Amino acid sequence: MNFMSIVWLIAMFVLGAVEVATVTLTCIWFAIGALVAAIAALFGAELWLQILLFVAVSLVSILALRPLAQTKFGGKHKVATNADRLIGQNALVQESIDNLAGTGAVSVGGIVWTARSEDNIPISEGSVVSIVRIDGVKLFVQSIQKHT
Repeated sequence: MNFMSIVWLIAMFVLGAVEVATVTLTCIWFAIGALVAAIAALFGAELWLQILLFVAVSLVSILALRPLAQTKFGGKHKVATNADRLIGQNALVQESIDNLAGTGAVSVGGIVWTARSEDNIPISEGSVVSIVRIDGVKLFVQSIQKHT
């Protein structure tokens, strides 16, 4: 085993360890490139070819395999929170919702949340609304009926 193959193998292990520590699907592609460069070094390839193989295999791995890995392992999926279960539920307006004035609150499940109108239409206190989405600590709602 020559010196450069050892260097490439060390680089591969370091990059692999960083990937395991961060789990960001970033360093693994360079670790694959380093493995290919190490194999080339074992077969006596020139340094310029080793570097070229490292760069080429890393880029191909990033461009071809990263999108596949992200969808397979959930990298592009939104991380669900407990609050996401509120989407689609009804809530009672506790404070009139007016996006321009920056006011509004709704009660859902016994908890009062800051609320905004999804379609920018003011909603009066006592109305029943449907929760459309959550942005931070604000619920975005749409009116469905007037509370009687």
